[in-house]
Amino acid sequence: MSSGDRKKAVLYHQLQQLRAATNSNALNKASIIVDASNYIKELKQKVDTLRQGVGTSTTPNPSPAVTVETLERGFLINVLSDKNSPGLLVSILEAFEELGLDVLDARVSCSDTFQLEAVGGENQGQADSIDAHVVKQAVLQAIQNWSQSSEQD
Repeated sequence: MSSGDRKKAVLYHQLQQLRAATNSNALNKASIIVDASNYIKELKQKVDTLRQGVGTSTTPNPSPAVTVETLERGFLINVLSDKNSPGLLVSILEAFEELGLDVLDARVSCSDTFQLEAVGGENQGQADSIDAHVVKQAVLQAIQNWSQSSEQD
């Protein structure tokens, strides 16, 4: 195998790794790179959103940062707090239930910090469609209610 062939093989392998890492369905080099660029922009926006949510609070007991993204069928809901929050998960799940959202997939960490990543989809029998803003407001209200009830305990 010549040096040029090895370089082509390495480049092809690296492009396939980039394609896999960015969940791209593109087949040519330019499209894979464009998809990767868009993926990086999305990640930067998520980081900025999380920084804004965490960095804007100056109170000693900051509220968790909440982001909600619309998916093809449902929502991706992220809640992040820099401290353990006993009972918060139950409050958020109750808010989902009140909205008529089914939790399709979720990852939760409640050890030193609280982190929830959930995919919620609307119940099939629900006539009114809800949007990401409504979901975010419901989660924020659940957090506020939880915060008030935990302060009273």
